Formats: sequence, C-alpha cells, structure tokens
Amino acid sequence: MNSQMPKWADVALIPLLNLLLAFLVSGLVVLWIGENPLHALVIIIKGSIGSAYSWGYTLYYTTNFVFTGLAVAVAFHAKMFNIGGEGQATLGGLGAALACLSIDWPHWLLAFPVIVAGAALFGAAWAAVPAYLQARRGSHIVITTIMFNFIAFALLVYLLVHVMKAPGSMAPETKTFPPGAHLPTAHEMLAWFGIGFPKSPPLNVSFLLALAACVFVWALIWRTRLGYAIRAFGFSEPAAVYAGISPFRVIMISMLISGGLAGMMAVNTVAGEAERLLIDSVQGAGFVGIAVALMGRSHPVGVLLAAILFGILYQGGAELEFELPAVSREMIVVIQALVILFTGALDNMVRMPVEKLFIRMRRGAP
Repeated sequence: MNSQMPKWADVALIPLLNLLLAFLVSGLVVLWIGENPLHALVIIIKGSIGSAYSWGYTLYYTTNFVFTGLAVAVAFHAKMFNIGGEGQATLGGLGAALACLSIDWPHWLLAFPVIVAGAALFGAAWAAVPAYLQARRGSHIVITTIMFNFIAFALLVYLLVHVMKAPGSMAPETKTFPPGAHLPTAHEMLAWFGIGFPKSPPLNVSFLLALAACVFVWALIWRTRLGYAIRAFGFSEPAAVYAGISPFRVIMISMLISGGLAGMMAVNTVAGEAERLLIDSVQGAGFVGIAVALMGRSHPVGVLLAAILFGILYQGGAELEFELPAVSREMIVVIQALVILFTGALDNMVRMPVEKLFIRMRRGAP
C-alpha cells in the first residue's frame, strides 16, 4: 500500500481519475474529427452493455483479457515484466488444438479439463525458456519474452501450413474439432435453467474458467507460502535471498504460472469460439493484458474490472465504427491507446498531485 495516501485512493481513485482523463482526451479527439463526443459515448455504452447480445460479446472479450491480465499480474508480483502473453497464448492455442484433435471426444465434460491442461502446459512451456534465461543467465525478461512472441507466431504459421492444415483445404487452419470437444456457449448453458440468451455471441464456459482463475490467483498470491515468497522477492530481492528464498525457484514458478494463464486464453478463442486453430487467434490480447494488469493494480478483482472495461471498449468501439463512419478503426485504437497511456505510462501525472493533496490534508494545511 502506498504510504502517502489511503489504500482506497491508490486502488480506486487513481485509476478512476486516469480513466476520466483518458476519456476526456478521447472526447477531444472525437470532437476534432467533427463528431459529438457524448453521442459517441452513448453508442459505445449501448453497443457494449445495452442488450444481452452486446453483453455476450463484451464478456467474450473480457474473458481473453482476464487471462492475459492475470498472467501479467503474477509476473508483476515477482517484479518481472512478462510481455510475452501473445506468444504464450499462441502456443496455448496449439496445446488446446492438439487436445481437441487427439481423440474423438464423446462429451465436452471429458474434453474440457484436457483442453485446459493442454493450453496451460504449452503456454507455460513457452514461458519457461525466457524464465530460465533470466534466472540463470541474467537475460532481461522483457527482451526474451517479446522475441518469443515472433518465434511463436512463425512456428504456428509453419505448423498450420505444412503440418496441421486440414486435408483438401487451402486455408492455413486445422480441421474443425470433433463435436464432443465443442464447449457449451452461454446460450446453451443458460437454456439449462430456462433463461433465454442470443445464439450469436461467442461467450462460452471459458468465462467461468476465467472467474475461477481470478480466485486461484488471489489464493495463490495472498494465501500461500509460495505467494508470500513471490511478493517478498518482488519487494526486495536481497531481503528475500537473506530470508532463504530462492530467486531461481521464484522466477521459474511465477513465470510458468504466468505463461500457463496466458495459454489458457486459447480455451476461449480456439476451443470455445473458432472450434479450430487459426493463424491469429490472439489478436493483441496479450498486449492488452499489460494495461489490464496495470489498471487493476495486479489484483484479481482489479484485473477483472479492468478486463470488463476493455471488453466494453472493444465491443463498443466496433459498434461506434459501424454507427459513425467518420470514426475509423484506427480511431478506436487511438482511444484504447489513450486509456493504456493514462493508466500506465502517465500514472504518476495523477498520482503525485493526489498524493500531495492527501499529505496536505493529513497535516491540516489550508
């Protein structure tokens, strides 16, 4: 907790002010291109949370960002900047696809744990090499993880073109997974309870897995000895070493967990939505996870809320692009980038004045 101001200000007030500043600048950009910012905001809100259909897509994107955000958050607690979520999720898709195609599954309940395990295992394996290089050779984790993103994509392209491509198909993708490996959608799950939900949104059982992952990370980091070791190492490596904590063990385990969480995103995109392995099933979610973790203060509850926000921006941005032709796809990316900029790189621009205000209030100064 920041010693200069209360925890609620650090956790809630600072991100809220950053978000408001980002929306203010975004509104000025929309105004500059000749559109009404308030009208654009209404379109984003209606397009993302205005109906069950909209919620379905928003929570689908949210699921992706929860996994990648938690992956970054776990590494953050060990003071490591894992920006290899793209590559780890890409390899997680390979693991999920191999699990789905391994046998003709009789039912999704049997396939689901194997798919999750395959995605997590491949994602963790892809994070293991940068982790080892950091722990044993001192190679910077930022450099190695971002390089592994490109290697992962190149490897997947090769496999889909030369090894795993569906017979008779020209598209670089696998054949459709067997019916027993198809995960239930929100429409099917809610129908079990007599609740109607649109068929189109790709929201599926992976959303529940993402919520379970939030609980898992919370319990791991704040309720286990391993989590204490990870946090202690992140606060001060010399002090952790003096206390008998192994840096090699912390770096390897935290990065394996981080890579596994990123890989599990493929359960949603590959097994849940596409039902086959495609060239680019990640689509930037690994990098969005960095902003989600920063905005969520690396806490699972904050990560979940930040992931919902970015899910709203993604789905609402798509609707905004459709409703207002003057607002191009590139403009939507600019708005998302402004949120990332203010919640990440410019965080101290808001934090320092607020911190001084709390110090002044504490001292009773006018």
